[in-house]
Amino acid sequence: MDNKKTIIFIILGAIALFFFSQGAYIVNETEQVVVTQFGKPVGDAITTPGMKFKIPFIQTTHFFDKRYLEWDGDPNQVPTKDKKFIFVDTYARWQITDPLQFYKRMTNERSAYSRLDDILDGETRNFIAKHNIEEAVRSSNRTPVSSGVVGEMIGDSLMTISIGRDKIQEMIQKASNEQAKELGIAILDFRIKRINYVEEVQTQVYERMKSERYRIADKFKSEGQGEASRINGEKDRELKTIVSEAYKTAEEIKGKADAQAAAIYSAAYDKSAQSRQLYSFIKSMEAYEKTFDNQTHIILSTDSEFYKYLREMK
Repeated sequence: MDNKKTIIFIILGAIALFFFSQGAYIVNETEQVVVTQFGKPVGDAITTPGMKFKIPFIQTTHFFDKRYLEWDGDPNQVPTKDKKFIFVDTYARWQITDPLQFYKRMTNERSAYSRLDDILDGETRNFIAKHNIEEAVRSSNRTPVSSGVVGEMIGDSLMTISIGRDKIQEMIQKASNEQAKELGIAILDFRIKRINYVEEVQTQVYERMKSERYRIADKFKSEGQGEASRINGEKDRELKTIVSEAYKTAEEIKGKADAQAAAIYSAAYDKSAQSRQLYSFIKSMEAYEKTFDNQTHIILSTDSEFYKYLREMK
């Protein structure tokens, strides 16, 4: 009789343990649970960690992650407002903020990822299509820092933006959240990971960059030629000034030397009649030397002073 009671207690204990194992479950700190009964949610979602209980075989638990989740979009070809096609690669961080609503609308995370693809890719396409390509590529108006003219010229050629990439990302996140909140989801962060031009746009961009640099080079070349002409003009003017000053100084020195020589000659000339004759003779000889050569012909009157010594040489 005792053995039968023991067996019955063991069986009842096993059944109780089985029912307990089927009715008890553990919620980790990173999880949140929705309990359903015959497919319909029962009560509020369980978001606190610990051991919980449900009715075995009747109620079912659905576990969802409570942490921040990652969404990585596929690169899509998107047209901009100025009809330029670009590849946009995006990513986002999201979280299940209302597990009960999430279960009702999405059931599981796989469905949520599919729905996020539609929402985020669609909003990305909408907002990129509303702005020009420079608005999607740049986040701010860049001011080149340069002490030379190159920086100033490049700065003049940069197009200014009014919205920018950061604000477009914020607008995409806000518009997406308006749709995602009905799913029990919050999009915590959205970023454009990479933007790449299609081949046709790349060619246009490179050609524009080349033409811009050629324009800058031509302007520098023109300014350099103008500067070279200015420097050469100043050089010629300074050279003429130097030559003129040098000629003036030389003539002044020569004048002073001639004056001194004339004074010496005059002093020597006035000493005696013989010195005056010698002086006259020397000067005449110097004049003859400078005037005549083998090809010189001259016609003089017989009473000319210049003919005086030629007559005496006969």
